[in-house]
Amino acid sequence: MHPVRKQRLILVLVLVVLSSAAVGFVAYAMRGNIDFFYPPKAFAAGEVPMEKRIRAGGCVIPGSVQRADDSLDVQFVITDGVAELTVVFDKILPDLFAEGEAAVIAGRLLPSGVLQADQVLAKHDENYTPPEVADTMVSHEACMNGGKI
Repeated sequence: MHPVRKQRLILVLVLVVLSSAAVGFVAYAMRGNIDFFYPPKAFAAGEVPMEKRIRAGGCVIPGSVQRADDSLDVQFVITDGVAELTVVFDKILPDLFAEGEAAVIAGRLLPSGVLQADQVLAKHDENYTPPEVADTMVSHEACMNGGKI
């Protein structure tokens, strides 16, 4: 092999190894900041990890919102038309949060099967549903009928 070609080959190999290492370090550093999305039917099937930050989404079932009289605590149920998930939240809900509308919740699943939310995102307007929620919803009518299809 010609010395110039050998030198180029070594340079290319070093660049590939260094860039692969950089990508690996970035992926390793970001692993703690990734929130996986699960629909309520995954919670019912037991496919969701406990005590790890996750996201869930669905339609807030009308009549399921229960607010505490003496604090900001609120409990509500979301559905994807197949299963239901109870959510508890202890902060101020977004202005657009409403029963019968889509919501995405970030938080941790408690051993009791309840999602302890630390963030609730309400749908943007009447024509928009977050894509991950829209993909999991069987039908919007299921939400309006209390989770029944």
